[in-house]
Amino acid sequence: MADDAGAAGGAGGRQGRGHGARRGKAEDKKWVPVTKLGQQVKDMKIKSLEEIYLFSLPIKESEIIDFFLGPSLNGEVLKIMPVQKQTRAGQRTRFKAFVAIGDYTGLVGLGVKCSKEVATAIHGAIILAKLSHVPVATGETRLASLTQCPARPLVVVDQFWCA
Repeated sequence: MADDAGAAGGAGGRQGRGHGARRGKAEDKKWVPVTKLGQQVKDMKIKSLEEIYLFSLPIKESEIIDFFLGPSLNGEVLKIMPVQKQTRAGQRTRFKAFVAIGDYTGLVGLGVKCSKEVATAIHGAIILAKLSHVPVATGETRLASLTQCPARPLVVVDQFWCA
C-alpha cells in the first residue's frame, strides 16, 4: 500500500504534475544584493542617492531605487505599441512599452521594453526606468513659471523644456 502513493503522481499522492504546493514565496520578497553597491546600500554604508550620483556609480539593481525612494516613486505608462516582424511563417507581433517614473522632486527615469506579452513588457520597462533614474536640475524662467532643464531648449512638451 505504501507504493501506491508514488504511482498516482509522485510524492504528493494524486496531484499529478505541476500541482504541488509552491514553496519559497516569502523568500522571494526579500532583497538579496548582487552587486557591491547593493550590499553597501543594504548595510547602510551609503545613506542617500546623492552619494551614488556624486561619484557617478552605475546602478545595476532596481531594488536600490526602491530602497531609497520606496512609496514616493510614481510611474506612468506612456505608450504601448505593437511591433511586428515578418518571418517565413507569417508575422510575429510583440509589444513595446514606454514607462516614465519619478518622485516629483527632480529624479526621472525612462524605460523601454519589448516583449511578447503586454504585462511582461510593462514590468520590464519599469525595471529599466529605475535603472536609468537620473537627477534633473530644475529652474525658472523670467517670462513664465515653466520648469526647464539647464540646457539649450529644443522642444517644449507640456510646460517642460526638453533638450
